[in-house]
Amino acid sequence: MTPTDYAGPAGRFMPPPHEAALLLDFDGTLVDIAPTPDSVVVPPGLLDVLRQLRAKCGDALAVISGRAVDQIDHFLGDVPFAVAGEHGIAVRHRPDGPIVRADLPHVPSTWLQAAETLAAAHPGVRIETKIAGFVLHYRAAPETADLLREAAESWVAPSNGAFHIQAAKMAWEIRPHGVDKGHAVAELMQSPPFAGRHPIFIGDDVTDEDGIRQAAALGGVGFRIPRDFPDPAAFRAWLATLAKGGNDSWGV
Repeated sequence: MTPTDYAGPAGRFMPPPHEAALLLDFDGTLVDIAPTPDSVVVPPGLLDVLRQLRAKCGDALAVISGRAVDQIDHFLGDVPFAVAGEHGIAVRHRPDGPIVRADLPHVPSTWLQAAETLAAAHPGVRIETKIAGFVLHYRAAPETADLLREAAESWVAPSNGAFHIQAAKMAWEIRPHGVDKGHAVAELMQSPPFAGRHPIFIGDDVTDEDGIRQAAALGGVGFRIPRDFPDPAAFRAWLATLAKGGNDSWGV
């Protein structure tokens, strides 16, 4: 441990800023969960904190989300240096760079049509479409959770493993098999300014465990809400604390 190392949550040591790469989930981590994906609010001051942390880490700050890249751009603008969307299916390694998509099968249109029919019959169910899949949101209709899961299983089962169902917070996501947030961490860490640094990944959902494991495998560390922080507000306060101080140490 060097003098600039910092003992983070649960006593796990974090590398100093000049050796660190911050890889952050969005929903439920940087921002509070909202009734619908479109209604999340970016808290005042968060963008400034992220800009400070990006500068402190030599630009090595990325957002890894289940959302599409353009949705992260809508909420955060040009603040992250890199963005991985759709759980790593789409990765933009640098500002204004191309979005590189994994070569994966597209979800059959018949599944999406069936999902839309199901949603129409159950008010409160919302369908979020993505390039390579879609999400069944049931936050506004929690009684439909089992029904939606059974329907999703009936669509996915004949695909012989090409697609799988990913559990999320009050949602089921149907997506191609083989790419996850761990894949996104590995992809980002291969290119400057992330290459050669120790990844620090933070998320809040079961989908983030792959990113946490990959960060540890690459010599970094991972944290999860609520295991290491009680809620997104506490995590944001922690980020604000890290942003303080000089460029060679965390503000603690």
